Amino acid sequence: METRVGFNMGELTRKGFRKRYPNLAEELGGVGTVEIQAVRTSAKEAEKASHSLHGYEPTAVDFIRRCENDAQALEIINFLEKNGKIEPDYARHLRAQLTERGLQSFGKRRKSGCYWSSE
Repeated sequence: METRVGFNMGELTRKGFRKRYPNLAEELGGVGTVEIQAVRTSAKEAEKASHSLHGYEPTAVDFIRRCENDAQALEIINFLEKNGKIEPDYARHLRAQLTERGLQSFGKRRKSGCYWSSE
């Protein structure tokens, strides 16, 4: 007769996880781990960002990542929506992300000339 033991991940601490699953813990946080610093919620925008073979066309997020503060990001979102570059629903979503998660949720800030350098 097989006995199953219940396990709730919510009860496990980081130290307990490392002790119980050392190999998995190493894979999740070891050398070569990439930290996700941004959120892409529009499939259309993500698709544009991933297909750079046909020339580079900046996405709304690319423009937002150049901003120094929330006011600049909001101005970019409003401009892109007003000029028909992004859909109103996507603009509302970007504004909500900016308000709820902050400017840093779009990714690390890009500085002038970043696309010409090896950054």
